[in-house]
Amino acid sequence: MAGNLHEFTDANFSSDVLQADCPVLVDFWAPWCGPCRMLMPTIEQLSGEYAGRVKIGKMNTDDNYQTAAGYGITSIPTVMLFKNGTMVDKVVGAPPKQHFVNMLDKVLG
Repeated sequence: MAGNLHEFTDANFSSDVLQADCPVLVDFWAPWCGPCRMLMPTIEQLSGEYAGRVKIGKMNTDDNYQTAAGYGITSIPTVMLFKNGTMVDKVVGAPPKQHFVNMLDKVLG
């Protein structure tokens, strides 16, 4: 993944997301998903703008179905925000960037 954008997998989800020492934004996506591709530039921008404050990354649901199923992901893109190992916010679909800015600023206090 480019720059500050992380790639989350079933194997690293617990260590990289649930045990992270900062908030983590996870974009559950798949390569064949049109709205997921539309959302990608926004997620990439956020990963740069919030570098050092929020860990931001993507999880391919085709390759990592165990975690996606465990969180009940039935529609993609689904973006979840985790803090201290707990999901604190969630959005399904591809809202405008400001929606994510509001989510992140709220969790950062």
